[in-house]
Amino acid sequence: MYQMHSLVVPDWLTRKAPPNYIAGLGRGANGFTTRSDIGPAREGPDNAALERAKAAAEGKGPRADGDEDDEQFQDPDNETGLFNAAPYEADDEEADRIYEEVDAKMDERRRARREAREREELEKYRKERPKIQQQFADLKRGLAIVSEDEWASIPEVGDLVRKGKRQKKFADKYSVVPDSVLLGASSQSELTHSLDAKQQLLGGFATPAPTADGTMTDFVQFGQARDKVLGLKLDQISDSVAGQSIVDPKGYLTDLSSIVVKSDAEISDIKKARTLLRSVITTNPKHAPGWIAAARLEEVAGKQGAARELIAKGCEECPTSEDVWLESARLNNTDNAKVILAQAIRHIPQSVKVWTKACDLESDTKGKKRVLRRALEFIPNSVKIWKAAVSMEEDPEDARILLSRAVECIPLAVELWLALARLEKYDIAKKVLNKARLANPTNHDVWISAAKLEETNDNDKGVDMIIRRAVDSLQKKGSTLNRDQWIVEAEKAEKEGYVATCQALIRETVGMGVEEEDRKSTWMEDAESCISHGSPATARAIYAYALNEFPQKKSIWRRAAFLEKSHGTRESLEEILQRAVRYCPQAEVLWLMGAKEKWLAGDIAAAKGILEAAFAANSNSEQIWLAAIKLEVETGEHARARLLLTSAREKANTQRVWMKSAVLERQLGDPKAALKLLSDGLVKFPDFAKLWMIKGQIETEQGDIPTARDTYARALRAIPKNTTLWLLASRLEESAGMQTKARACLEKARIMNPREPQLWAEAVRVETRAGNLPMAKALLAKALQECPSSGLLWSEAIPMEARPQRKARSADALKKCENDPLVLVTVARLFWAERKVDKARNWFARAVKTNPDLGDAWAWWLRFETMHGDDAGRADLVTKCVAADPAHGERWQAARKDLKNVGKSTEEVLHLVASQLSNAI
Repeated sequence: MYQMHSLVVPDWLTRKAPPNYIAGLGRGANGFTTRSDIGPAREGPDNAALERAKAAAEGKGPRADGDEDDEQFQDPDNETGLFNAAPYEADDEEADRIYEEVDAKMDERRRARREAREREELEKYRKERPKIQQQFADLKRGLAIVSEDEWASIPEVGDLVRKGKRQKKFADKYSVVPDSVLLGASSQSELTHSLDAKQQLLGGFATPAPTADGTMTDFVQFGQARDKVLGLKLDQISDSVAGQSIVDPKGYLTDLSSIVVKSDAEISDIKKARTLLRSVITTNPKHAPGWIAAARLEEVAGKQGAARELIAKGCEECPTSEDVWLESARLNNTDNAKVILAQAIRHIPQSVKVWTKACDLESDTKGKKRVLRRALEFIPNSVKIWKAAVSMEEDPEDARILLSRAVECIPLAVELWLALARLEKYDIAKKVLNKARLANPTNHDVWISAAKLEETNDNDKGVDMIIRRAVDSLQKKGSTLNRDQWIVEAEKAEKEGYVATCQALIRETVGMGVEEEDRKSTWMEDAESCISHGSPATARAIYAYALNEFPQKKSIWRRAAFLEKSHGTRESLEEILQRAVRYCPQAEVLWLMGAKEKWLAGDIAAAKGILEAAFAANSNSEQIWLAAIKLEVETGEHARARLLLTSAREKANTQRVWMKSAVLERQLGDPKAALKLLSDGLVKFPDFAKLWMIKGQIETEQGDIPTARDTYARALRAIPKNTTLWLLASRLEESAGMQTKARACLEKARIMNPREPQLWAEAVRVETRAGNLPMAKALLAKALQECPSSGLLWSEAIPMEARPQRKARSADALKKCENDPLVLVTVARLFWAERKVDKARNWFARAVKTNPDLGDAWAWWLRFETMHGDDAGRADLVTKCVAADPAHGERWQAARKDLKNVGKSTEEVLHLVASQLSNAI
């Protein structure tokens, strides 16, 4: 028994292994050691140290003086041990705060020294170990003087890594050529004079290639067949014209573009989407959007057949979804789509979209009518179907019959009521609209349509009555229309041509919900808004209502007059001005507008009559005196003008009256009388700059330079802040050849008037005219620093640059002063110089639109059109300029005030200034 047990379980398996035993070492298997086998890297404490530590922790054993207690620096917020349960009171908090302040103070005292020490260490480190960039800094600076040829001659960097080893490794090695190679090469150039046994047996060089069944292969026929197939393919994409094969490249390229080549990413995305959508339609087959998405995915993938099959299954699963049926109809051709929609109608006969799509599929009008009338049998309350059916009718009588039935089926459809009323006669239309009003008591369109009907039949009183009743009725019924919505309806009526309805709407509704103190400002804003929307009749009605409420307001009369001047007739303007001066006789501008309109119409007597009435209402008005004098001068009545000026100097006695008196004498060629008037005027008005200017100009024209210089000096002492006086004084010195005095005058002017662009521009021009371009550029740079947003200075700076830098300079100018007309004109001149005609024209148009009062811009544009435009464009430009009536611009004002051009019209001055311009940019 013991032997049997020893055979089954050996006793050595239960014994302990001998010391240093390693399994498998005898057969050569070496083990490995890990960190878990050998323990931590550091040697742990011995048993004695552990005992001492335990005793110290329990407080039983002694502690060395050098040992630190881990608990002595415990955070008071997280105290443990003895003070764990002690409360953290206010004095503890104050102590902590004091310690923190002490620490911060100590840190602040040491910061400067610490930072200085850190900087020194960093500098020392940088000196000892500089960056590679710093080491090569001097060499990089030296590259600035390297020429292009020297740079091009620098050799390319080659790969010199292990070059010697590679050369040694791949050194030339020679080996002996076998004899067989030599014999083969020699036999290739030899001529064979005999046939071997195989060649003799098979017939020499014309060796046939018999097949297994004994047939012979004819390679000539293979080549002919290949050529024939290639020719058929070419014939399919070509046209045979006179024996020539011409390939249509457009059609060929179109066929190529129709081939959709999908990338691997697209194919992968399609596969993922297909898997996802298949899961959707499998788990929820009644979900219609899933079927539609799956079908469209197959359509995108180019599998039209699969898309149709999927959407057909979707129609079976979701027979009540109109979107699925419509998608199926879209994916099929017209004939199949008709069948599909017929099936859809059987399942959802109330679907308007399905019936509409079925109507669209019909090619003839008769079929469309048949479908729509069939649809009305199933959906008699569909406004869309009724409107489509009515629009298909060509006979008005048939349309009227349909609409009569439509309003019976859908009495709340206001559009159908209005359409029926438009087809009926006046009496019947009134009855129709009354029925519509009863069916829709809170709808304003019915009331407005009734008012338009009355206006069409010239019943203006009926229009007012209907609109009044409409507003009252709708307010009682709780209508939500506010004043702004009523104004919008008035604008719509005006655009449709119903002016009386528009005016009635404004009269009844413009005062709704407006506070007493805000009425004027609100109505003026409404009128301006209507004008901007292109509704002058609505704005006129608002002004009329406002004038009824505020008849004494001059500003409203002026706005109404300007509206009539811009959008009305001459008669309407005269009528509004007559009413205005009757209510506001002290409004000088209204009298002057009326007189000017009469003068422009050629009725001089009426203009004088208006001015006489104005004198009666405003006896001492300077503007009316000057207007009367101007009228006499324009009509050539100089004697009457002198008498009027004499009376004006006695009664009005204003500085402008004295100036006009001197100007008239100067124009009539009597400079002595002009100088006398100017001297007398300067005694009364010594601070009026224009009197000094005219006096200096007359003395300059007479050649009396010292007297003119003295005049300007006295003027500048009296009015040192006037820029024009400084400019005239500088130009006087320059014309006398005193360049230095001109510069000194302008420098003094800039000191007295800093940041004045005109003075800087004149200084630059003085240097330019003297030929001192470097000084001019230096002055211009200083000017732009002092006045960076001056368009005048930028317009001087752009032409002074070299041609390649002008565009960049123009861009800088546009950034600094984007909408300055002088800069825009200069940019247009640049495009003009570069022969970019369209761009130049656009920039000129932009300049005159920005400031239509700048005459120089109009003159430059006319000069441009004279060289690059046509007669129609020039005529249109002149018309616009005359309408704008510009009054400013350096060249424009110089031409206007020249005595030779007195009495010339705006058109004549425009042509004169344009003829003097030259684009020498």
